Amino acid sequence: MTKKSEVTVEEKLRALYDVQLIDSRIDEIRNVRGELPLEVADLEDEVQGLTTRLEKLKSDLDSITEQIAEKKNLIEASKAAIKKYTEQQKNVRNSREFNALSKEVEFQELEIELAEKHIREFKAQIEHKKEVIETSTEKLSERAEHLNHKKSELDAILAETEKEEKALVAKSEDLQTQIEERLLAAYHRIRTKVVNGLAVVAIERGASGGSFFTIPPQVQVEIAARKKIITDEHSGRILVDSVLADEEREKMEAFFATL
Repeated sequence: MTKKSEVTVEEKLRALYDVQLIDSRIDEIRNVRGELPLEVADLEDEVQGLTTRLEKLKSDLDSITEQIAEKKNLIEASKAAIKKYTEQQKNVRNSREFNALSKEVEFQELEIELAEKHIREFKAQIEHKKEVIETSTEKLSERAEHLNHKKSELDAILAETEKEEKALVAKSEDLQTQIEERLLAAYHRIRTKVVNGLAVVAIERGASGGSFFTIPPQVQVEIAARKKIITDEHSGRILVDSVLADEEREKMEAFFATL
């Protein structure tokens, strides 16, 4: 591999334009995916959230059912106590003992009444939670189906493009080793600022690609000489002559065809 210090300006420009062509190709591939990866991630989060919610609802349902069973046991225990106290009242020696047992019976009756009230409330909660579970289950099924559809779409696109993208990224990284850090940093900085990601453009009809501003003839001559890096004073983009651009475009198209 040629050392960066030994690379000529023309070689840097060719490598830089090749990197631009490759990065533009990678942009196209990623644009085909569009928002799909984000959509899939959002749907996965939603499905996970609904699944967790359903598990919590079902756990709550089990807990309420256990509480109903406890209240029923309490009712049976209170009924048994009432029966016992009522029998004891038949053998009391005075009114004080009778009244004490009557209070115990009254307390147990209140316990039964309160337990029955709680059971009614618990049953109402169960009915409500069952409705929520039914609605959530339907929604989960619908979102899971939608997720599977979107995953299939994404998997199909990845199957078509993943191998090509990896090869392109590797080629871009290899070419970047021929470019000095300062110039490479400028390239990446410009790419992040422009909408179409074009940091290196060719001269087209006397103007920089995608611009209406004419490049002075003397500057066009300097660009064609390929002796120094020249940027467009209006957009900041790095400029190359159309001949170099056509040559590199043809070369890279041949490379793309092999992927």
